[in-house]
Amino acid sequence: MEVNRKNISYDALVIGAGIAGGETALNLANTGFKVLVVEKDLSVGGKMILLSKVFPTLDCSACITTPKVSEISRHPNITIFTGSEVSNIRRTADHSFTAVVKKAPRYVKVEDCTACQLCEKACPVNVRDQYQFGLVGRKAAYIPFSICSPKAAAIDIANCTLCGACERACPTNCIDFTMEEEVLDLHVKTVVLATGFKLFDPLNIPRYGFGKFPNVLSSMQMEREIAPTRPYNTVLRPGDGKVPDKIAYVLCTGSRDESVGNPICSQICCMYSIKQAQLLMGALPMADITIYYINIRSFGKGFDEFYEQAKGMGVKFVKGKIGTINEKENGNLTLRYEDIIKGKVMEADHDLVVLSVGALANRGVSELFENETLALDPYQFVGQSDLMSQPAKTSIEGVFVAGTASGPMDIPDSILSAGSASSEAISYLIQQS
Repeated sequence: MEVNRKNISYDALVIGAGIAGGETALNLANTGFKVLVVEKDLSVGGKMILLSKVFPTLDCSACITTPKVSEISRHPNITIFTGSEVSNIRRTADHSFTAVVKKAPRYVKVEDCTACQLCEKACPVNVRDQYQFGLVGRKAAYIPFSICSPKAAAIDIANCTLCGACERACPTNCIDFTMEEEVLDLHVKTVVLATGFKLFDPLNIPRYGFGKFPNVLSSMQMEREIAPTRPYNTVLRPGDGKVPDKIAYVLCTGSRDESVGNPICSQICCMYSIKQAQLLMGALPMADITIYYINIRSFGKGFDEFYEQAKGMGVKFVKGKIGTINEKENGNLTLRYEDIIKGKVMEADHDLVVLSVGALANRGVSELFENETLALDPYQFVGQSDLMSQPAKTSIEGVFVAGTASGPMDIPDSILSAGSASSEAISYLIQQS
């Protein structure tokens, strides 16, 4: 039975609070429109807030994102629902939509939480930390990560034993296990889809040994190892805690590959791998780093110089397609690959392997709409009806797309896309007023 159901109205709905969604919301709010931002995760900031640095400038990602997140969170024209999802978007008139917003219970009163972490210390339950991509554990009562927004605890009710230890430890009595899902009927004039992308799951390529060999990591796991808010004090092999000496990157893991259902280039993998390699050269000066690639696609401003800089620092680049990865008794890994330049099959040993995973569309976006069809492109990203002159337009009038919901792109292009989406949404709202 639905409880706490009420009507709310805003000028614009932005679905997704990553860098594109946040930029879109700010532009709309600064123009004077009331904006609701709905984010399924417990924090604003998307994937960017979890990154180490950005390419090719190597600026701190969190230093860029955190002030933006703070501005979004404090803006008087922006309301943010985290841990929430949108469904049943329906056009009710020529220039208005209704939708259902479901706010999952956090079991913590955010306004009373001081982020003291006493509930974490008291909680006896340990589970894998999804924000550290499984590298370490967290408690069932936890703060998502150190720079999250809102900075408040949450209770993982699926793993909670309801022992009450967190309640007893909380100095502000902000933990409330009686919280229930809140359902709201939303009325808006325009919708912006900033639902982002998902990373390819390397479990879908069993021959690479991800999930089986502990020293085979995904690129986001390595990103966390070199980020300022990293799980360890330095870069370590998860298998035995050893500092790695020979690190390999396998590019195009889950992209440009028909056999796993993603034939397109993800555009970001080459550059983020080169970025990580440069950062590793600084963190581990004695380590050997090899990048196995099909083609290096350094197409953006300053990208090729960044690539050449990595080569100058000593990063090795091998043009070769990895066939298999096998584990040795000491935890090291043997890569069997086709060396394209030499024209023969070769093997090389490394003690840590990073799989540079590609970007995939977030499925289910089109299912948000009830009485109209949202067109998708052949790769399940949101279709752009006028790519050259109005790239934010979708097949539904009054619905716009921002960032990687429309296809793989890097952070500057995501921000530009958000500018386009917000401009289109503002123009649409003004025309209807």
